[in-house]
Amino acid sequence: MLYITLFVTFFKIGAFTIGGGYAMLPLIQDEVVRHGWMASEDLINFLAISESTPGPFSINVSTYIGMQTGGILGALCATTGVVMPSFIIIMLLCGCYKAYNTHPCVQGALSGLRPAATALIAASAVSIFIMVFAPFFNGANPSVPVLILSLAVFIISSVGGIKKIHPIAIIAFSAAAGILLGAAGLI
Repeated sequence: MLYITLFVTFFKIGAFTIGGGYAMLPLIQDEVVRHGWMASEDLINFLAISESTPGPFSINVSTYIGMQTGGILGALCATTGVVMPSFIIIMLLCGCYKAYNTHPCVQGALSGLRPAATALIAASAVSIFIMVFAPFFNGANPSVPVLILSLAVFIISSVGGIKKIHPIAIIAFSAAAGILLGAAGLI
């Protein structure tokens, strides 16, 4: 039953999110926490790992959650579930799109989907920001070096989009700073 639940849950996530992995985050978070597969804090930690590992973000997340929940078969079910809707839709649309890509209905649908994808990605960013920085504002006595590193990476990432700083450089900086702070016993 667990394997069917993993497949169906991730199939639903894959089917109802437009805009890629980051747009999936609100649904992933809701479903994973609701099913009790992982706490929000654990999910945030894995998102950081998933972002810095090779491969599509949504596949990394679904594979990890499936593996944590149901072992190798769970990983296979979750990953297949998240990929299957896109595969089916692309196979159905690839022939039609070429013939109808300039049709007003198709252009209208695409124009309507862009703001939805943007809003989902923005909501994910806000949600992650709140989960990462909330301990610093609710008196949980978090590490000041972690706060400084988090803010520095946030600022570098924000400026990086404008100044064209490569994401790999930001990930490498974050990893190196975390390793140094950890080795120094500050986090």
